[in-house]
Amino acid sequence: MKRTFIIIAVLSLIMSFTFNMGAQEKKAVRKVITFDNTPVKRPYSPAIEVNGTLYVSGQIAIDQLTGKLIEGKIEDQTRQVLKNLKNVIEKAGYTMDNVARCTVLLSDIAFYPTVNKIYMDFFPKDPPARMAFAVKDLPMGALIEIDATAVK
Repeated sequence: MKRTFIIIAVLSLIMSFTFNMGAQEKKAVRKVITFDNTPVKRPYSPAIEVNGTLYVSGQIAIDQLTGKLIEGKIEDQTRQVLKNLKNVIEKAGYTMDNVARCTVLLSDIAFYPTVNKIYMDFFPKDPPARMAFAVKDLPMGALIEIDATAVK
């Protein structure tokens, strides 16, 4: 009986050690997604990919060539934001079909129906899960900001 207990204890230790070694070998693979004109010193990255999941930072209606907020109404800014979002997603090797979740921040909740119409042009089939909020202010006086999480 004592011998059986010792054998079981030793086997349990071996299995535990083997399992823990395997768990330690599975480190998160983290990749920063940037563009040629992404500043070296910045408070955030355009996107981070971790183990097949892409976390895209909030995009505002920045003209990616000039780095300035575009002028225009909510329609113009929404299209620019979604183009910027798509550019980051595609730069990382994903597609808009890989987007699982978005958060939409609006400077005025009255923009909600207009944004939805344009949003559906970028997500025409099975759109991602989403939250939308009206907020007091957005960076650079933007009217809209959208972030995304995509999964392969």
